[in-house]
Amino acid sequence: MSDISCNRSTDQFSCDPAVIEKSHQRSTAYGLGKNDKPDILPLDRSALSMLLEQNRALHTHALPVMETLYEQIVDTHNMVILTDANGVIVHALGDDDFLVKANRVALNPGVTWSEQSKGTNAIGTAIAERAPTTVHADAHYLSANHFLTCSAAPIFDYQGNILGVLDVSGDRGSYHKHTMALVRMSAQMIENQLFTAAFENAVTLHFHSRPEFIGTLVEGIACFTPGGRFLSANRSALFQLGLPQTALQSHTFSSLFGLPLSSLFDHYRSAAPGLLNLCLHSGVKVYARAELRLSNSVFQHCSELPAAAETAATATAAPRMTARRLSSLRYLNTGDPHMAALIGKLDKVIGRDIPILITGETGTGKELLAQAVHNDSPRKNSAFVAVNCASIPETLIESELFGYEEGAFTGARKKGGQGKLLQANGGTLFLDEIGDMPLGLQARLLRVLQERVVTPLGSIKSIPVDLAVICATNRNLRELIAANSFREDLYYRLNGLVIKLPALRERGDLDVIVERLLAEAGNGKGCCRVAPDIMALFRRHSWPGNFRQLSNLLRTAVVMAGDDRIIRLEHLPDDFLEDVQPEQPPPASAIVSAAAAANGGVGSLEDLALAAVKKAFEASGGNVSATAKALGVSRNTVYRKLNLR
Repeated sequence: MSDISCNRSTDQFSCDPAVIEKSHQRSTAYGLGKNDKPDILPLDRSALSMLLEQNRALHTHALPVMETLYEQIVDTHNMVILTDANGVIVHALGDDDFLVKANRVALNPGVTWSEQSKGTNAIGTAIAERAPTTVHADAHYLSANHFLTCSAAPIFDYQGNILGVLDVSGDRGSYHKHTMALVRMSAQMIENQLFTAAFENAVTLHFHSRPEFIGTLVEGIACFTPGGRFLSANRSALFQLGLPQTALQSHTFSSLFGLPLSSLFDHYRSAAPGLLNLCLHSGVKVYARAELRLSNSVFQHCSELPAAAETAATATAAPRMTARRLSSLRYLNTGDPHMAALIGKLDKVIGRDIPILITGETGTGKELLAQAVHNDSPRKNSAFVAVNCASIPETLIESELFGYEEGAFTGARKKGGQGKLLQANGGTLFLDEIGDMPLGLQARLLRVLQERVVTPLGSIKSIPVDLAVICATNRNLRELIAANSFREDLYYRLNGLVIKLPALRERGDLDVIVERLLAEAGNGKGCCRVAPDIMALFRRHSWPGNFRQLSNLLRTAVVMAGDDRIIRLEHLPDDFLEDVQPEQPPPASAIVSAAAAANGGVGSLEDLALAAVKKAFEASGGNVSATAKALGVSRNTVYRKLNLR
């Protein structure tokens, strides 16, 4: 094959003559001629938008890696290219001086570089061979591409399927033997990031026999269900474990690493957990760290799971599994009749393209409910994007929602920015505090909801979007409509199903709620419990901050209780005690009797009260809280009597 000039000695993946020969034979079989003019027509705008959407996860994780790779080869007459599994270019970065040449062969988004389209080339041949491939100069099948030198590496998903290809292409004179090593390392980095992101409800273990290699490209990564069953492993983990994916399916965390999963959870309950020392089933010792990214936070602290919970958790751990996951809405149904009725309504509209409007006081869990609806919907494997309309400055909220093109406004990022609406494409958009959205922006949102297209700032392109919309507010939107600060047409577009979350003081499941929050704030199994008198205090309180207030209070109380494991009065924050035990007129009987005993019954009521406070203060060693508790008064009374403020 005289027209192929390759030297394998310069790089272990450089133009393997046998690989190139096979590829040329395939190219001929596809009906291509070496002198054919290559097809350089890209996809049309609509098809390109769909391509980007279909490869959103790949593009998101690859982009920062591509930018880092490009910085390493900048000014070398090269460009960095990302394609999908079929060899269609998704994104490209390149030197300006090389882009002119590249345009001759269309190294641009939307152009196909499969072997069927372009014959032998690094991208198409890497896909065909499922291996890193370099194609240099005349090794390209089409003579139009002989001026190129290209190094490509496939990117695999957790099941071993090709997701895409990372490629560096440049002028044949810029060939460097280290280029392939950079491409392979970068592809592995993308692959590892995609692997860990694929398992949201799982225990992810990062391990290696040398501790300094944990967190690097060569670390092994293995994922397990919350109950310890094996899910998947990256290529480095398969090599270290010495078993294929199929054989690992019958294993558990314990059988592979010689440690019960409960011990791993115990390790991460410590204040500053270090690396774990584990032993592989082969006897090799490894170091490891774990990520406990579990959708049900209670699982994170449980050493054992009931069989039913394990089955449900397994169904949620791997994406694209057909088994229904443990219902997030059912998990929120903790015995309150208001919540049961509300969840029953939501169950009927999920997946029916009916907008949901959640109302209720601040802190009642509106975003938590919205996330639960998303988790139970057909869109559960796509993005859930939350936007707080009240927290984004009015000058920025439009660009945050709709995105923008480069140069759309002063300070805009180079290459523009993708808005929240496009980020939520295929998934769910949650608009919190919708009542605080600027009036002018409401009209644009209404148009998006009606036409299902988004036009970024500074752009003339309209991009189709498919998303579910859930909104929330603690304001009365009808009053805002009457005040001309909220559009009536938008209100009727959003209120397909309006539900009101009950305030915490109105719910009848406080005991269950406290138990679950303690499991999350503490250590799960064997965590703190609340003393009966304190639980009675909780039931009497109005909880103006609702769940947010209760959660923060319990987290603080767990820390204050320490080894006591029982939350008592002295473990509660002072501001809460002042709210729940409002200051009353001084209990004269207690104060006067104490003071009279100290002063022989002589003096006015005010003098006797002051004397009693001073005596109790001295007896407590200057502790204001202990003084107030001994006298049955509030801390404010002690401060005022003793002029401590």
